[in-house]
Amino acid sequence: MFLRAVGKHLAASSLSCRPTSVFSLLTASLFVVRTLCSGGKRAFMCGNSASSMAKPVVVQASGPHTASLIFLHGLGDTGHGWAAGFEDIGRSTNLQHVKIICPTAPTIPVSLNMGMAMPAWFDIRSLRFDDKQDEARILESSQLLNSLIEEEEKSGIPSNRIVIGGFSQGGAIALYTALTTERQLGGILALSTWLPLHEQFPERLAGSSLDCPVLQCHGDADPVVNFAFGQMTREKLKTICSNHTFHKYSGLGHSSCPKEMDDVRDFLVSVLPSPSSKN
Repeated sequence: MFLRAVGKHLAASSLSCRPTSVFSLLTASLFVVRTLCSGGKRAFMCGNSASSMAKPVVVQASGPHTASLIFLHGLGDTGHGWAAGFEDIGRSTNLQHVKIICPTAPTIPVSLNMGMAMPAWFDIRSLRFDDKQDEARILESSQLLNSLIEEEEKSGIPSNRIVIGGFSQGGAIALYTALTTERQLGGILALSTWLPLHEQFPERLAGSSLDCPVLQCHGDADPVVNFAFGQMTREKLKTICSNHTFHKYSGLGHSSCPKEMDDVRDFLVSVLPSPSSKN
């Protein structure tokens, strides 16, 4: 029922039978995100990567490194698509201790894109959310994200000082990983996204509930991941997350906006306080 109800919203849209239009929207959305996040010098470097994945874009902490953010892009994008905006956030006085890691998904054929290859965390077969999901690649991408978390732990950052998140498809992987990991994470960022394999929860939960803070953000004019789907994801998360916040952005499509990025920054300041602010 969860997926069928959303499918009805999508079926009512002219996009439901025109995959090329969806990918035009995705391309435009990615352009908007890059435009919004393009200010300032890009202090990026390549870091160590998990196997089967290109080296992530890394924005090093501008002060002593005591916390990390791992953020996954959406379908067809790369780690560079979000790194610039997060670099600006990282310059904030209260976030100079945060290292930002933006990995790029493996390039795979995407069924919805007529089998053409593009960066994707898993395959999407159609706009019908009640279709069979690509569980194998969802699990594989979740393991890749867990590997990146483990790398940060090995560098001396405890899991409760690590936030994971993502946009659209990347947010789906972040949510699934957060719900199934044994680690106590610092927080979850879920932007314009949904919970994949939702029917496996709450049974698939690593614990009785997700204790770490979750910030879920969604535009009410999103034509790709319909706002109704975001609402249903919110209702699902409310039953299994003890600390969940949902923000709606009026008129926002499948992209980001300055207000959302401000909310993201405030969330990171809250869940990853600087060492000096704790004294």
